[in-house]
Amino acid sequence: MVTEASLSTRIMREDGEITPRSARISYFPLVVKSGSGSKLEDVDGKQYIDFLASAAVLNTGHAHPKVVQAIVEQAQELIHYTSGYASHEHQVKLAQELARITPGDFKKRVAFGLSGSDANDGMIKVARAYTGRSKIVSFIQAYHGSTYGSISLSALSLNMRRKIGPLLPDIYHIPYPDCYRCPLGHCQESCSMECLGQLKMAFEHYLPPEEVAAVFMEPIAGDAGIVVPPKKYVQELYNLCQKHGILFVSEEVQQGFGRTGKWFGIEHFDVVPDAIVMAKAIASGMPLSAIVAREEIANFLEAPAHLFTMGGNPISCRAALATIDVIEEEQLVERSAELGQYVRERFEKLQEKYPIIGDVRGLGLSIGVDLVADPVTKERAKDAAAKICYRCWQKGLVLIFLAGCVLRVQPPLVISKEELDQGIAIIEETIKEYLNGEIPDDVLQVVKGW
Repeated sequence: MVTEASLSTRIMREDGEITPRSARISYFPLVVKSGSGSKLEDVDGKQYIDFLASAAVLNTGHAHPKVVQAIVEQAQELIHYTSGYASHEHQVKLAQELARITPGDFKKRVAFGLSGSDANDGMIKVARAYTGRSKIVSFIQAYHGSTYGSISLSALSLNMRRKIGPLLPDIYHIPYPDCYRCPLGHCQESCSMECLGQLKMAFEHYLPPEEVAAVFMEPIAGDAGIVVPPKKYVQELYNLCQKHGILFVSEEVQQGFGRTGKWFGIEHFDVVPDAIVMAKAIASGMPLSAIVAREEIANFLEAPAHLFTMGGNPISCRAALATIDVIEEEQLVERSAELGQYVRERFEKLQEKYPIIGDVRGLGLSIGVDLVADPVTKERAKDAAAKICYRCWQKGLVLIFLAGCVLRVQPPLVISKEELDQGIAIIEETIKEYLNGEIPDDVLQVVKGW
């Protein structure tokens, strides 16, 4: 634990007196001062390997020199002028670049915002306007953000929904295809896509498909525990959407920009979405989001239906252009695929040694390590995850858990193999300490998680 005399302790105490409970998820008292590459330093000078990348935001790493240079140069020239009434060269160039790197040979339009939340809200508006339909389909355990529209799409935590209703109407949730913990109790070997059958049943009995505007799907359900759906499921869902004139929206806020070993996660499934929602890693930590959609869809609304005073900020756009350059120049998409395979194999070897590791899954450097109290029943080992993440932080590794028990391994894509090995060694050492009963229960008073 941090000492009472530490600067981190003082700042966290003051933070607790001024920040509302709704604004932070408690894992450990980390007070960040600086970062470089895949390393962090706190205000007390302690160094950390970062396996979180600021929630999959910093794919190019902390303070990449090319991104920093772009930010500084732009700040010296023009900090901002609203794109609601004017344009600037870097916003136009960025829109062209996003249209280039996203899947689909069709003509596209790009709308900018500030966060994944507002991009999801915008996509709801666009889908309903374009189709003339009101109903939206999303997934149980989905997380899409914290504005009213994105909370309405989400179905992950009751704390997001309590006390604030009513939420947006006509949003329906179906089970996400989780083959490790099938919500319908089936096993992967004998799966007949019963989870997709839930949507088909809805279409037959209470949800007229001709009234559904769009399906929003994360190509990997990130905050549900890095759940990777079967390729067959995604393709059949896409075909079902095509059959009924329903827009298929790939929500790439967490999985975009090389995170999965492709530019965008949906590219693993050989389908081309009608629209992609993106944010997080788009500008290496600067506030920016975007909707990239077929021209006829994105161009359907009239101003000011989806514009923001600060949207498409010149500094954020320059940072995003530099981010794309870095990803291409340093081959970070390919690097993510290569290192992701290496990391999964390392954890699979640990799985053979430690039954507490029930499942290892993911694509690229978006990896979930599922901790279980029993490998047969797959009971979630939440206390284990909490204690292990806290002790890893004490040992110099920033790591959190999702879905109650899944270690979230999403480091910057620039991380070295040596740093990955160091981080995994810390995790193994910490697992041993947990199994030996060496991590005290009072840790659970600090670590809450989702």
